[in-house]
Amino acid sequence: QSSYRFFCNQDCQYFPCHKTEKPDEFNCLFCFCPLYFFDDCGGRFTVLESGVKDCTNCLLPHHPKGYDHILKKLRKRFDAIREGSDG
Repeated sequence: QSSYRFFCNQDCQYFPCHKTEKPDEFNCLFCFCPLYFFDDCGGRFTVLESGVKDCTNCLLPHHPKGYDHILKKLRKRFDAIREGSDG
């Protein structure tokens, strides 16, 4: 895999930050998910009573195909902003 698409930091004190059965495929590139504030992020999240988005059960940004998913969502949002809608 290309280094710009995948980075695994097994030396991190929080690694892995989500339960996984494939730690060698755990992508740390998006340690903080850029889609966190998207209602339609496509990940497995819940909303707590307090209204906070809980991504504990989401591996989307850490999955090998997560890079492509995130870039596609970001491009779609940026295109919508350029076109004048909130998309």
